[in-house]
Amino acid sequence: QVQLVESGGGLVQAGGSLRLSCAASGSTWSIDSMGWYRQAPGKERELVAVVTSGGRANYAESVKGRFSISRDNAKNAVYLQMDSLEPEDTAVYYCLASRRFDAFWGQGTQVTVSS
Repeated sequence: QVQLVESGGGLVQAGGSLRLSCAASGSTWSIDSMGWYRQAPGKERELVAVVTSGGRANYAESVKGRFSISRDNAKNAVYLQMDSLEPEDTAVYYCLASRRFDAFWGQGTQVTVSS
């Protein structure tokens, strides 16, 4: 099993920045990809960004150029730097850690961007 704890959410004005952190514990040796998803009220959960253990990153089109994902394999942590935030970025952000045959989710952290 893998346990994930997120931090760093909050309330910010449009154009501002936030940095999300996610720390993994447990059977972390088998984790391949780590990333972030988000879910806004009334919408489905969607990919924000993901990074493999080798450092290859993918981003949703809506956040490219504004968000940056990074990973510290030694600390079993993944980070999401969010700049130029927009009200449309308001959502609960969930950390994901995936292994070959399963995946684990964090409890979520709220990000609210005011206009």
